[in-house]
Amino acid sequence: MRLLSFALFFLILASAPVKGQEVKGYEFVKDYPAFLDQLKEELTYPYAWENRHKMSFAKWQKRGRDCVFNAMMLAPTPADDYDMKVLATEKRNGYEARKIEFNLTDYSRVPAYLLVPDGEGPFPGVVLLHDHGAHFTIGKEKMVRPFEVDSIVMNDALDWAGKCYEGQFAGDELAANGYVVLAVDALFWGERGRKEGARYESQQAIAAVFEMLGRSWSAFITYEDLYTTNFLATLPEVNPDKIGCMGFSMGGYRSWMLAALTDKIKAGAAICWMTTTEHQLSSQAGRGKGDSNYASVLPGLRRYMDYPHIASLAAPKPMLFFNGKTDKLFPVPAVESAYNSLHNVWKDNAADQKLVTKLWDTNHVCNREMQSEIITFFDNWLK
Repeated sequence: MRLLSFALFFLILASAPVKGQEVKGYEFVKDYPAFLDQLKEELTYPYAWENRHKMSFAKWQKRGRDCVFNAMMLAPTPADDYDMKVLATEKRNGYEARKIEFNLTDYSRVPAYLLVPDGEGPFPGVVLLHDHGAHFTIGKEKMVRPFEVDSIVMNDALDWAGKCYEGQFAGDELAANGYVVLAVDALFWGERGRKEGARYESQQAIAAVFEMLGRSWSAFITYEDLYTTNFLATLPEVNPDKIGCMGFSMGGYRSWMLAALTDKIKAGAAICWMTTTEHQLSSQAGRGKGDSNYASVLPGLRRYMDYPHIASLAAPKPMLFFNGKTDKLFPVPAVESAYNSLHNVWKDNAADQKLVTKLWDTNHVCNREMQSEIITFFDNWLK
């Protein structure tokens, strides 16, 4: 008993604060480091357009793209033979819906929806990029009306279209207006999901496994979007010089990333995903933390460029960015700051007329009116 008393006495002494030392008992507040502001102040973004000095646009763009690809680490091996198969077709109003599958990488043969307008092509094409939504049971079906699926998938798709797209499937609307549309599940969504079933918490484990292998889950998604674009350009129904991309939410991030990294994309539309690190990583207004960000974060890239700096690599091609004024995921000050950064690049390259930025009186949605303006935008630049 005496030995126990001595042990407790010394334990109390060891845990007592040293004189003059402040006792906080924590290093994190609301999942942010307590020194968050200091870390943000150390970000100088040396590869941003405004820090280019006398570098030409072409050299600046190449350096930026090289930087992004370096952060994307090891690339998945692209398939050397797509071996596309048409599994089913459905005639729709002004276009045909095709359920296809093809080899995307050496690791994955993927299902997809291909929508082809009636008439004689080749037609302009659009790579359609679905959202995250913390909803993994469907992917491509969020933006293309599915067919030959069970009632669970159909109801899931109809419900999601109602929540995010005002009941209208964005891909079908594009196809009805003369665009070949290709929609593929991102890795971990829809038919490319988890054997044991969709689980939000699995994102952290998936991201960790990829990084332990010298890869990045986020980068895999972007690489596959690039390979999907390459595949679309080979189809006889598509004019390879008239390919655009469109996405909402995480799909918006995917859209401007894709447009920034390949010249095969001639115009892009990104809905409800544009921000700056300064505002996004804020305990007052930000929503930059959370497992959902694993799908849109590349290791170490923030040392060189912020989000709008990367998106600016798409200049001077036509680009459209929409955000909502009441979107809690992307605070208005962050969006406005990012938009200003984008316009500086397009203006300096005599192309500001090709850049559309707009804040809508909406929350986190891609409604029918937005979709209509996106089609008009694509009509102007891809037809």
